[in-house]
Amino acid sequence: MSMPRRELVGALTQFVAEVSVAFGSSLAGRVIPVIGAVPVAAARQLVLIAVLGPFWRPKRSDFLWRNLWPALALGIALASMNLFFYFAISRMDLGVTVAIEYLGPFAVAIAGSRRLIDAVCALLAAAGVVLCSGIGGPVDVLGLVFVLCAAAAWAAYILLTRRVAHSLPRLGGATMAGIVSAIILVPIACVVAPWGAFTGRIWVLLLVLGVISSAIPYSLDSFVLRRLSARLYGILTALAPAIAAVAGFLVLGQRLTVLEAVGIALVSVAAIVAVASQRGSSTFPEPID
Repeated sequence: MSMPRRELVGALTQFVAEVSVAFGSSLAGRVIPVIGAVPVAAARQLVLIAVLGPFWRPKRSDFLWRNLWPALALGIALASMNLFFYFAISRMDLGVTVAIEYLGPFAVAIAGSRRLIDAVCALLAAAGVVLCSGIGGPVDVLGLVFVLCAAAAWAAYILLTRRVAHSLPRLGGATMAGIVSAIILVPIACVVAPWGAFTGRIWVLLLVLGVISSAIPYSLDSFVLRRLSARLYGILTALAPAIAAVAGFLVLGQRLTVLEAVGIALVSVAAIVAVASQRGSSTFPEPID
């Protein structure tokens, strides 16, 4: 496949994945008040395993430690990212939460840079986060702590997904990471879940949420990260806060204040400028065929 076509396919796939995640997160915003964040996060991983597991054909080499440990680490990052993100959106608007969470991949994109433009972009992103966090009004400190933890886990997820895509091709890495994440989350969910609140509607929402929030995007990530440069991937990912704000409005009826909208725009623009202005160097490995 030629480079331009490969990148076009990867870009379209990445956009689909981001829209899928955003609307899955908005559905989570409806379910979490009923059954809590931990059961929702656990259900996502169970659906991920159920959908991807039948397509996984493990080889003996998959279980060599050099191939196994990145998938184990990815599973821990995945569980942390989902859980802290759900804790955050139970306290904050979806678009605002995603904007702040985007500090994770943004930090990965400019890590180690000594360029002035990256420093300016970092200041713009920080200003955007301040606006998103409720300047001039009440600040949900615990929500901010949760979303910053989710941001750190997202950064780890990006780096580990690249590593796993090389060591465990196809769906092996995503499936194994889902299993590890489920092992962490399901026992906790079984203890804390309010089982009396689980209606048929809740089970259906959990199934749909798991498919569009985990099974689709996480299986596409291995495909995308093999076809996009780090620069293009970073630019496309910077659209996540805006997409999440739209999903939050359409599904949850969440309306942004002017300051929050400006904050989301600052974070996205800062990320796009920082990543797009890179010349040939990247904190990510280059895509593979």
